[in-house]
Amino acid sequence: MLVFGFWLLAFYSEYRLLTSDPPGGRHFAPLPTFFYIKILPIFILYFLLINNNLKVFVTGADGFLGSNIVRVLLERGEQVRAFIQKGRDTGTLTDLPIEKTEGDLLDLKDVEAAMKGCDHVIHAAANTSIWPTRSHIVRQVNIQGTKNIIQAVKSNDIKKMIYIGTANSFGAGTKQNPGDESCKFNAAKYKLDYIDSKYESHKIILNAIKEDNINAVIVNPTFMIGEYDSKPGSGALILALYNNKVPGCTNGGRNFINVKDAAIGTCNALKMGRKGESYILGNENLSYAEFNDLVCTELDANAVHRRIPHIFIYLYGYISEFISFFTRSEPVVSVAVARVSTDNNYYISTKAINELELPQTPVRNAIREAFDWYVKNDMV
Repeated sequence: MLVFGFWLLAFYSEYRLLTSDPPGGRHFAPLPTFFYIKILPIFILYFLLINNNLKVFVTGADGFLGSNIVRVLLERGEQVRAFIQKGRDTGTLTDLPIEKTEGDLLDLKDVEAAMKGCDHVIHAAANTSIWPTRSHIVRQVNIQGTKNIIQAVKSNDIKKMIYIGTANSFGAGTKQNPGDESCKFNAAKYKLDYIDSKYESHKIILNAIKEDNINAVIVNPTFMIGEYDSKPGSGALILALYNNKVPGCTNGGRNFINVKDAAIGTCNALKMGRKGESYILGNENLSYAEFNDLVCTELDANAVHRRIPHIFIYLYGYISEFISFFTRSEPVVSVAVARVSTDNNYYISTKAINELELPQTPVRNAIREAFDWYVKNDMV
């Protein structure tokens, strides 16, 4: 608008110049004057409009968080190129005005070619499987995949990269003293390759920033709830509570956030995030009992008040794994999941709130949005 206003003022000035009566009669403005006051502002305006419409390369675009990130980017007028694993169902991206390209995250040539011509990168793709607890493919996708993204970022001269990590790359705390970005990693005790590989990837990004001078920011979401959870993943507990399939809960708890808020925080990091910084994206610290009460109240389901002693959770985990050895199926509760469920994973997101303007939508809203989406998609 400022450039357009300048153009109008310049045009009026030229008009006055052309319609005045200097000695010798009227004359046309010389070509350089015409160029500077009429043509150049148009080029400047066009340049600014093009630069404000950047192309963002998004990995994991069809995932839970990725599907929300894509929508936030589109709302902001950005162009999106979604990098999709070959053969995957991209139902959560149906009818969106985006460019889709298929490829293998573990194939560097695929990644480099797909990223060509983009300005920014949001690396949200990850293998989030927690069974088996030790998995070569989980480590390959999360670690080597990240290395490939870094190499492609360098070879394509990407302006800025956002890496989606996990809050567990920082030490958790209690409700009274929640973990933040200064707390050291302490989640190795869970013996989960998903958590360990994400932490290793986190360190790889930081090293690339230092050694290769890439412009990267890390965001670390906590436990996300909301729409487009097509597995379902985090929403499985919501559905289980609604269907009265949860016998009780432990004394543990964790931090929850609306996935839309996490997506907004991620996209804000493209402009607001400081190079080399990490930001925990979280909201409410709730015990599992408090979260269950929220779900049951919001969905008018039967409340779950029974507390399950830790020893029984661990015992159930060992029995489930023993049975799965023979059935070759995933255990209902693994020992690693038992460890997580009895622990407190509380965080605070003051840094992201202050620097990324991270929204803090009540978790109750996220529960309702998730459930309504499941109903709409015949998952209830």
